[in-house]
Formats: sequence, C-alpha cells, structure tokens
Amino acid sequence: MEDKTSLLPSEKRRKRVIKVQVKTNPNYGKPPEERSVKDLLSNGVIILDKPCGPTSHQVDAWVRDILDVEKVGHGGTLDPNATGVLPLGVGDATKALQVLLLAGKEYVAVMKLHKDVDKNKVIKVCKGFVGEISQLPPVRSAVKRVRRKRHVYYLDVLQIDDRKVLFRVGCESGTYVRTLCVDIGKKLGCGAHLSELRRTRVGHLKEEDSVFLQDLKDAFVFWKEDGSDERIRSIVFPMEHFFDNVPKIVIRDSAVDALCHGASLAVPGVVEVDSDIKKDDMVVVLTLKGEGVALVKSLMSTEEMIQKDKGVCAELERVLMNKGNYPSIWKKN
Repeated sequence: MEDKTSLLPSEKRRKRVIKVQVKTNPNYGKPPEERSVKDLLSNGVIILDKPCGPTSHQVDAWVRDILDVEKVGHGGTLDPNATGVLPLGVGDATKALQVLLLAGKEYVAVMKLHKDVDKNKVIKVCKGFVGEISQLPPVRSAVKRVRRKRHVYYLDVLQIDDRKVLFRVGCESGTYVRTLCVDIGKKLGCGAHLSELRRTRVGHLKEEDSVFLQDLKDAFVFWKEDGSDERIRSIVFPMEHFFDNVPKIVIRDSAVDALCHGASLAVPGVVEVDSDIKKDDMVVVLTLKGEGVALVKSLMSTEEMIQKDKGVCAELERVLMNKGNYPSIWKKN
C-alpha cells in the first residue's frame, strides 16, 4: 500500500523581510515566553487529544471547569466518536481560533466497504479524490447543507483488510471525511461508510504534541498546590503558538495601540514582513517582542509593503491584544 510523506499547505516556509531596523521599548509589553501561568490561563492555547464519546463542546466545558476559567473554545469540531487533535483557546485566546481555518487538517480513518472490491481498484479510486472535490455536508452537521468545493491535498491508502480500508488524508478545513467515504463508496459502486476517525494534525499542531484531559488536570493541580509550573507550561502555551502557519507583519511600538483601538495598519508602522503575502491574505500582526496584536486582511503584497512609504497596507479583522499595553503615541501625531 502507499505510504508517502505529504505536506499540508500550512507547512509552507516563509522568509522574513526586514524593512527597517528599529528597537522595542522594554517598558511596554512582554515576550510571550515570559508570561506567567496566570497570564497563560487568561490567554493561552492547549493541544488536546480528544477522547471518544463527548462532543467537542463538552470537552470545552470540562477544560473550563478544570482550569476554573470563564471561557474555552475549540478550533475545528470533532464528532463525538472521533478522537485526536482538538486545539483549544483559553480566555482571550479564543479570538485567535479563526487562524486555524487556514490550516489544513490530517486524519487517519477506517472506511468500511459494503461489498468486496479489488484492492487495486480501491487504491485507484481513492487517488481520484485528490485535488478539488465537491461535497454536500451530511444531514447531521453544523453547517448549511449546500454543495461546496473543498481541496484534498493527499489521500494515502495505508492498508486494506478484507472490506476495511485504512487511509490517511490531508484536506482543507471544512472537509467531511464521513462524506468522503460515502462518495468513494459510490464511485466504487459498492457503497461505503466511515467506521473510525482520528485527527492527527491541524496545520503544524500534531498528535504527538497533544495531551489528555488527565494530564491537564494533574498539571493544574500540581501548580495550584505547590506552585510547580513546569508541567502546566508544557501543556498551556501562549496564544502565539497558533500562528506558526500564518503569514506575519511586525510593527513598531508606536503603531500597536492604534490597532488595538480599531485602526487599519499603515505602511509607516511596518517593520518586518513575511515573504509571499498576497492581497486579501489573512495575516497576523505582531509586536517586535512577538506578541499577537491583531488579525488583518492584507491590502498589499509583501513587495508593495517593502517598497512603499505610505498608504494603508492592511485592514483590521480582529483585535487580539487588549488596549493599554503600549502607549498611545499615535494620538499625539
């Protein structure tokens, strides 16, 4: 059977282009890695290994109770019977969950064929589902049932045992593996359904980096009882951990508070830009210390941001940082 190394689009490596050399004021803000555990519990992320049985929303509620926080949300819902990588945002980090829509997802699944089919035919038909496909979401889904296009980046058949087909698939966010199995069954002419499903990756977030609910509970208890923070720091990461697969713009200290108040990003505030940014791309804006400021829609390419001296280069989509962390220098100008 096939077993090849495949990449998701979110693994694309970008280069950082420096527009101008400037320094950051150490009196404002804080590098993400220097945040306290209390800071992380109000603005952190967890890569959870979801168990079989509960809904993703039930898992949110359990984590909320474990950490004694007001808000926990997940990125990319998993069905109750599915297991695997479930990224969680704690507190203000729920604002950043939408960046995961840009990250491709990987699953390992077992498809059950309804009749005997030649193995070579199964492999050939599965290969035909790589690329752009059209799907009608299942009846029991969280979205409107209208046909929509999604991209399958790779689909590798790992093993065939009688009528059970074990495969790995990398696909665009919003792809239904249940529907994919049904459609493959129709193409084979035998019928098929999804038997087991595990999500192994969401962009750069991998199952080997995920933790169980009990791990989280133990780490939190150790921290609360004796102040030991090593274990909980290995589980709850800064919000910026979600941003590895997203293109970035780094801005001056003087531009930070303006974005926090809802302003668009102007070219004079730009210090560094990732390569290959195109117009209308979703981009994350960072401070010189690496803190997430906002999610924006790019109005210029990387080249334009580097070459131009004025103009608005990005439109605000979502503010991530609270007001007041940096001085309101922009008001004086």
